[in-house]
Amino acid sequence: MKITDQPHSFTGKVGIVGAGIAGLSAAIRAAVAGAEVHVFEQNTYTGGKLTAFDQEGYRFDAGPSLFTLPHLVDELFKLAGRDPKQYFDYHVHDEVCRYFWQDGTRITMYPETKRNVEAVSNVFGKTEGNKIQSYFDKAREKYDLTAPFFLEGSLHRMKTFLTKGVLNVIAAIPSLGLFSTLNDYNESIFTEPKLVQLFNRYATYNGSSPYLTPGIMQMITHLEHGLGTYLPKGGMHEISQSLTRLAEDLGVKFHLGARVESVLAKGKQVTGLQVGEEQHSFDAVFINSDVKHAYAHLIPSTVKRPKKTLKQEPSSSALIFYWGVGVSFEELDLHNIFFSNDYKREFDAIQNNREFWKDPTIYVNITSKLEPGDAPEGKENWFVMINVPADSGQNWSEIIPKARQEIISKLSEHLGRDISKIIENESVLDPLLIEKKTSSVAGALYGTSSNDRMAAFLRHPNKKTDCKGLYFCGGSAHPGGGVPLCLLSGKIATQWWLDDVR
Repeated sequence: MKITDQPHSFTGKVGIVGAGIAGLSAAIRAAVAGAEVHVFEQNTYTGGKLTAFDQEGYRFDAGPSLFTLPHLVDELFKLAGRDPKQYFDYHVHDEVCRYFWQDGTRITMYPETKRNVEAVSNVFGKTEGNKIQSYFDKAREKYDLTAPFFLEGSLHRMKTFLTKGVLNVIAAIPSLGLFSTLNDYNESIFTEPKLVQLFNRYATYNGSSPYLTPGIMQMITHLEHGLGTYLPKGGMHEISQSLTRLAEDLGVKFHLGARVESVLAKGKQVTGLQVGEEQHSFDAVFINSDVKHAYAHLIPSTVKRPKKTLKQEPSSSALIFYWGVGVSFEELDLHNIFFSNDYKREFDAIQNNREFWKDPTIYVNITSKLEPGDAPEGKENWFVMINVPADSGQNWSEIIPKARQEIISKLSEHLGRDISKIIENESVLDPLLIEKKTSSVAGALYGTSSNDRMAAFLRHPNKKTDCKGLYFCGGSAHPGGGVPLCLLSGKIATQWWLDDVR
């Protein structure tokens, strides 16, 4: 029986730095194991990037907008012996995304291969449509083969590699796409550039470039097209809030507005946390914070620094406009992508910090399509995002209005209406604010990029092996960023801790 399949009896104290989704996952698992758990969060709310706000009658999820693998949320409730539906529920959506190109081409993709074959055949011809089945089969094969090791297990523990399934991964290495880029792989499959572009976009799911990240990232498509897309009832924010309620029911103590000043250690043993002027003793500490921030501000200088990890290239960031839009658009759905005319130029501009706001690819998320209460009747809440580089001193006060104008111009052209005249209210989130609110260094959404085939192995492990009692979870630790991976990060970290306790 796996460690997480049953509760444990452990009477120690655990301190968690940060109430992001990974911190909540770790807190719940530690509480189920019997620990006294305290979570310290510098903000006055839980959720980290997974938060929400109201804006003159419109509700917005401030952070992640894509929800896949809902069983990872349900798993936490079941682990605690609770009925997930008593805390958390979600819509099962019948579309993945609607795609738009500036020459007027449009296509809707689905979580059903048969419908996708038909959609691609109708828009791009049967020759391309016939390739879809094998493309998704290959994505599923890569996911099923590697996820138990690269995503659900630790890459920094020998026991992960002492299982029979690892031999199958090793044997499949030549076909996994580790030695070519995602773009190269997609170009080898499709002759239609728009389809290459469509499937290249999955590199952005971990803040990377399709022209640099390895072809194995094709497996990300399986999350949407093979396993489905969802939206929590009440919005993405309900993921963090339902888990907060569960944690509180389990006795977890949340200390909000409590800024951790440092991790306390004696020799190579963690002893607790310095919070403001108070010291709190703990048997184990979990860091749910950007690892670069943690080493710069929280972890004692006596603890060895992982130089290669800290030198890794940051992932991309985002510039987000939250618009209350005064009309409804039938041609839009929950997820919508308006592509750049030159995808490679766009990523080169992001990578090299050039004019990345010119002709950007635009993502528009509209939760009111499934949650009508998120906007007044006949209106919509638009979460409008473009990929931008992490902050390195750019003049964002000049960039933001330029990007805004470019976005409005492009969307107006696509939708045949002057968007600027129907925006009723607006908020903006840029890399500087992302860093300020979440301690994500430079506003990098996923910590480090996956622009190198060894990136997964260079992510920070879920335990600091040379400092007893110190564990890591969150988007900049293994296995990476995004809601599902952060949930898994908390799981892997607590499994390691329970092994140590045992």
